[in-house]
Amino acid sequence: MTAFRDVQPQAPTHILVVPNKPVPTIADVTDADEPALGRMIRVAARLAEEAGIDEAGYRLILNWRAHAGQEVFHVHLHLLGGCLLGRMLSLP
Repeated sequence: MTAFRDVQPQAPTHILVVPNKPVPTIADVTDADEPALGRMIRVAARLAEEAGIDEAGYRLILNWRAHAGQEVFHVHLHLLGGCLLGRMLSLP
C-alpha cells in the first residue's frame, strides 16, 4: 500500500491511498483483491488519526469511470478532511 498527498488537494487533508497491485477500475476487482481493498480503508483510518481529523470526521472517495471523474485508471482511495466538507453532491 502506498499513500501520498494529492498534488491538487480538494481539502486541507487530501491523501491518496493506492494498492501496490494495479487494478484499473472497481469493476476489475477480484476476490483476491479484497484484502488489499480492506487494507486501504484501514490505512486511511490510521492516516486520518495521524492527521488529527478522525474526531471531526473525514470522507473516503472511490471514483469509478467517467461520470464519477476517474482520471487515473488504478483503483485508489481519496481521504479528505480538515474542514467542513458539505453535502456529498451538489446537483443542478
